[in-house]
Amino acid sequence: MDSVTIDLARAWMRAAAESMDEHAEELTRLDAAIGDGDHGSNMRRGFSAVAGKLADTDFPSVGSVLTLSGRTLISTVGGASGPLYGTVLRSAGKRLTGSTASPGELLDALRDGMEAVRGLGGAQVRDKTMVDALAPALAAYSAALEDGADLGAAVGAAARAAGEGAQATVPMTARKGRASYLGERSRGHQDPGAASTALLFAALASVVGAPDVR
Repeated sequence: MDSVTIDLARAWMRAAAESMDEHAEELTRLDAAIGDGDHGSNMRRGFSAVAGKLADTDFPSVGSVLTLSGRTLISTVGGASGPLYGTVLRSAGKRLTGSTASPGELLDALRDGMEAVRGLGGAQVRDKTMVDALAPALAAYSAALEDGADLGAAVGAAARAAGEGAQATVPMTARKGRASYLGERSRGHQDPGAASTALLFAALASVVGAPDVR
């Protein structure tokens, strides 16, 4: 596979919806330790709404799938999750105006998404947020492309790095978001936003047939 198509983008969002539903209780447990305890239910509700929209919409471009998904998350998910994930997907979608996108174009689009979400709250790596999964995922994706990897291998590298990044948040002290109010007590818990970001990349890996993601 050497390009992202409209159908693949649609399949990614559907796979993400299935994954958020499957892991909702886990995400809620993580969030209960250092947040409001609603991350799992919010992600399940938001991506379920996205899946419903996908079934009823014709899309002219790859980006339009992500843009609609982002808008839907913003309109259906309360708290921080909707704006953050919605911003990532909407910003990425704005760049992908064609009916297909190359692996490099997807990378640039996701970088746009990361910069947009950083602009919302100023989060950086090691602040114990979704950026701790997102940034290493994109770095791994970029490195894989530079080494000549195809889309599947590059996405697989990104998914693995996202998962490792999420795990790496456990010993961190939160410096952004509600968890930051806990100070040192936030240590020892995985950030739920990083965990759901890893699920998003794992969903993409599953639809592109990436090898050895786990």
